[in-house]
Amino acid sequence: MFIPPEEKRRLSKELFDALRRLDILQIFVDDPDISEIMINGMDSTYVEKKGKLYELPIKFDSLDRFNDVIQQIAAGCNRTVNASEPMVDARLPDGSRVNIVLPPVSLSGPVMTIRRFPKDPITFDGLVEMGSITEESREFLEKLVKAGYNIFISGGTGSVKTTFLNALSGFIPKDERVVTIEDDAELKLQGLKNLIRLETRNSNTADCREISVRDLIKCSLRMRPDRIILGEVRGPEAIDLMQCFNTGHSGSMSTGHANSAKDMLYRLESMILMGMDIPLPAIRQQISSGIDIIVHLSRMRDKSRKVVEITEVLGMEKGSIKLNTLFEFRERGEKDGRIDGELVQKGELFSKEKLYRAGLLQL
Repeated sequence: MFIPPEEKRRLSKELFDALRRLDILQIFVDDPDISEIMINGMDSTYVEKKGKLYELPIKFDSLDRFNDVIQQIAAGCNRTVNASEPMVDARLPDGSRVNIVLPPVSLSGPVMTIRRFPKDPITFDGLVEMGSITEESREFLEKLVKAGYNIFISGGTGSVKTTFLNALSGFIPKDERVVTIEDDAELKLQGLKNLIRLETRNSNTADCREISVRDLIKCSLRMRPDRIILGEVRGPEAIDLMQCFNTGHSGSMSTGHANSAKDMLYRLESMILMGMDIPLPAIRQQISSGIDIIVHLSRMRDKSRKVVEITEVLGMEKGSIKLNTLFEFRERGEKDGRIDGELVQKGELFSKEKLYRAGLLQL
């Protein structure tokens, strides 16, 4: 039977993807316009493409094949997922983030969510072009990074916190030694040669003890870092992050989930209390002394991502952490289905000592 060359190539690719790659998902992983792939059991698959959700008329041929792909992904980054350990965070070789939940926890069957990142990291020039930030605020953040201000990036799910952190790293002086710490290695820091990347390890692999974010933070302090970058803070490791911020590692950075800059401070307080029973005023003193700047990102209703707030942490006042809003997004309405607005300067930076020391501001 004659098979046209185009059909042969298609069948060969499908066979290769099925045996060595991610089967029916590979075509979507290779699509640069797709930012999220969501497999809800055997019969429901969605993708997010250019900010919009689409349901796909595809499914795996069998549950066994779907499970094979899941095990292939987990094993690729030394993770284990099974009925005893039904939830895992993993990553693909290109750095895409993967979350897997299996029965009996998932009542919908195996569920897998893949968050993709651009192959070429987005720079601040790209963020300005997309309207995520203004040129004025970009130049302001560049000075802060070079001067060694400790910066915390907050935002909701899908607000491009990791992308923004990658872009910020492009301003770090190239002669500095940087250590990154992540649950799953996703950061793609730009142009840094003296870079150490650390990743946590689960305890559910054979004969391996768990190595947590807290373990890696303690280890990194012995590596002579100029800066420590923690991909995301989710729990008691917030204690150790504040220690990094307060022990001479100027210019350190991290990210976290929150609805606003102020809410991020409340979340940090709660996370520290998860791991240490100390008075709240002492916690607030650590946070206010450690964090210099909070940059808050938001995913807008038109699906665009924008910096909506840049806030300076001033210190303590009457038992609370005092904030100074430097830039704030002001919406003017909608135009052609897109939010029309701009990040405008609202206040002046109060703490300028690091800018003076770095020679970026004259007395």
